[in-house]
Amino acid sequence: MPKILIVDDEQPIRELVKFNLEREGFQVLQAGDGNAAVALARSESPDLIVLDVMLPGQDGLAVCRSLHQDPATRSIPIIMLSARGEELDKVLGLEMGADDYITKPFSPRELVARVKARLRRQTAENQINEDAGRITAGKLIIDQERFIVSYNGIKQDLTPKEFELLRYLARNPGKVFTRDFLLEQIWGYDFAGDSRTVDVHIRHIRQKLEQISGAPQFIETVRGVGYRFKEA
Repeated sequence: MPKILIVDDEQPIRELVKFNLEREGFQVLQAGDGNAAVALARSESPDLIVLDVMLPGQDGLAVCRSLHQDPATRSIPIIMLSARGEELDKVLGLEMGADDYITKPFSPRELVARVKARLRRQTAENQINEDAGRITAGKLIIDQERFIVSYNGIKQDLTPKEFELLRYLARNPGKVFTRDFLLEQIWGYDFAGDSRTVDVHIRHIRQKLEQISGAPQFIETVRGVGYRFKEA
């Protein structure tokens, strides 16, 4: 029975989400503030977190950042939930490591559908990680079992989505992918964001890889089309 942590300071919303998730067979945990959310995530290891942005104590963005900096919780998928629907808020949430973003008021059925979709992807990704080994491009090594990226032995931390995006491109060297295709493959067809999300993550990956490699460019921009991983 998958375990879902709901984090929202409004109890009626927590109860609404709890009712709909339990009706679908999920086990539900609740937290009303950011500090309690971090503590529960670390102690209970939920399969997914539904996280409100506006929270007392630590806000949702701070919680998301804290969880993804901790190796014990960084792989837990997070769906951000907020009344703030501006594009900047969504981008900030995704940059902090969130996997999806739903704006209030929301449909409980849509939320449950997104939870199920994210868990299905997580299961598929875990299976890939169990079966796959390393992707090597010169001195760059992408360890798919341990979610570690290194260059010439120097390790670099990536967020889960940055890792997934780099891994997908590296598995297909030389092949060009559009932003919309990458958005669908990495974030899912039901993701509410736009293709600029891909650009933001590519920029961050390049910056992080440059820190450990000096100058080598692994991801190339194909003007007017999208991105590709440079062939050896």
